[in-house]
Amino acid sequence: ENNVNLIEVYDNSHIQGTNSVGALIAYGDEGFIKKRYRKFNIKIQKNEQDDYGMMREVLNRRFKRAIQEKDNFLSFPDLVMIDGGKGQYSSARETMNELGLHDIPVIAIAIAKGKYRNSGDETFFHDGKDYKFEKNDPTLFFLQRIRDESHRFAISAHRAKRKRGISKSLLDQIEGIGSIRKRSLLNHFGSARAVESASLDEIKSVEGVE
Repeated sequence: ENNVNLIEVYDNSHIQGTNSVGALIAYGDEGFIKKRYRKFNIKIQKNEQDDYGMMREVLNRRFKRAIQEKDNFLSFPDLVMIDGGKGQYSSARETMNELGLHDIPVIAIAIAKGKYRNSGDETFFHDGKDYKFEKNDPTLFFLQRIRDESHRFAISAHRAKRKRGISKSLLDQIEGIGSIRKRSLLNHFGSARAVESASLDEIKSVEGVE
């Protein structure tokens, strides 16, 4: 389609349903548009382990803002691409339709897993039909490229979130520390990492920690 100037690609990243993050990247005439990239920390707990729920939450949060023209909302894309198969396609299409966005086309890209990854064996779902490209089709290379960028961004967002979670839990592992003490330790040392590497004497010298 020649009238597609702005594509948004959505991807989710989580490990066994923890630190789930939805990621959005954008591609336009000039290439990747970093200032339109967005991360969504999954807020509805049951969605953490439900890929369809996660996708619905992310699309709802992203497009409701635009419909309501809420502060610094993003303008609409010409095409929405999501990582996933038939099921992901249907739940994304339904979500868009419920928001009244019937006119924005949705494509799902299902990757061949394992050793066939990136062998050109992707299947695309759109409007109840599935498509495969010829292995050397430039469109396929293009779609793989933007799909890979969405993976990269989703995984880096997920790692950053996991790291924050880890440094919080380091403090939780120190036995017998209440939340007030934790707060004074954090205030004093600036981060859980620093608390972890502080000596016992240093920790004892902090006000409120005996």
